Amino acid sequence: MLQTKHSPIGTTARTGEICPESGVWKVVGNPSTTAPIARGNRMPPYGGKAVTWQLIRYA
Repeated sequence: MLQTKHSPIGTTARTGEICPESGVWKVVGNPSTTAPIARGNRMPPYGGKAVTWQLIRYA
C-alpha cells in the first residue's frame, strides 16, 4: 500500500507559490484569515498583498 507523506502542520508558503498540501491555511500576522486551499493551487494574496500562509489543519 502506498503511503502519502503529508507536509507537517505549521508548513508555510508564500503568495504565488504552489500549495504543498490540501488543508486549512491561515495568514501569518494581522489582519489574519483562514482559507481552504487545495494542493497544487497557487497560494493567494490577502488584502491585495503578498502574505505568508501557514498550514493549520489537513483537509
